[in-house]
Amino acid sequence: MNSNTNLALPTLSFVTGVSQWDVLLRNLARSPCLQSGHLKWSAVCNAKSAADAFNPALIAAEQVLQESGDHQTQADHWLVWVHQDVFLPAGWDFQFANELQSASAIWPTLAVAGVYGVTGFGEQIVRSGHVLDRGKLLKEPTPLPCLTNSLDELLVAVKVGSGLRMDAAMGFDFYGTDLVLLSQQKGLQAAVLDAFCEHWSDTPGDWPLPQNLVQRISTNAHAFEKKWQQALPLSTSCFDIGQPGDVAKFLAGPKG
Repeated sequence: MNSNTNLALPTLSFVTGVSQWDVLLRNLARSPCLQSGHLKWSAVCNAKSAADAFNPALIAAEQVLQESGDHQTQADHWLVWVHQDVFLPAGWDFQFANELQSASAIWPTLAVAGVYGVTGFGEQIVRSGHVLDRGKLLKEPTPLPCLTNSLDELLVAVKVGSGLRMDAAMGFDFYGTDLVLLSQQKGLQAAVLDAFCEHWSDTPGDWPLPQNLVQRISTNAHAFEKKWQQALPLSTSCFDIGQPGDVAKFLAGPKG
């Protein structure tokens, strides 16, 4: 039972970037909470970065918040960035809103949340989350909700009015962790919540990787590593980054 049932649950709106309509229709668009028509969500085509799709929606939501008057009487509003290849099962929106409310009661400065994340580095890495990733169930033992130092980009929510923005320099990679680090820099917090969903990415999980994918991630990794050099070492759900250049070395593939 949620101890905060006397409070209004956070409100959610959604935005996604679209590069393949068939993927969107096969996955995210089938999500019951988005088919119901009671939630606002937008699909942005041909964005040059995640930030180009997300930030305008966040700014618009902030303007609505400012025009609504007394913010103290308003439920928190969160904008959820979610990949086109994610499926949200029935009741997901209620589950996520409940988890946001509970986590915010523990950490009042919570400003970023997701469904899968990591803390630590290398052998000290601690994974957290509960998702079905390409048919493989990932149900990490870390109790949820929990604070995190990195979030996977498959689903990242930002509290409207927190002042946070995605960084276009991250392209379509590392922006989840970038948001976490930005929030911490502002004295805010980020957490992983227990809100199971399915992720049906077609990104290869092993070598050889497509060269265009290697180039994209390498370029975005360079921007991330340069921006957050003072925060290294850290791990994301895909990479251990001890120093600038580590992602590019990893993407170069196994030796021999």
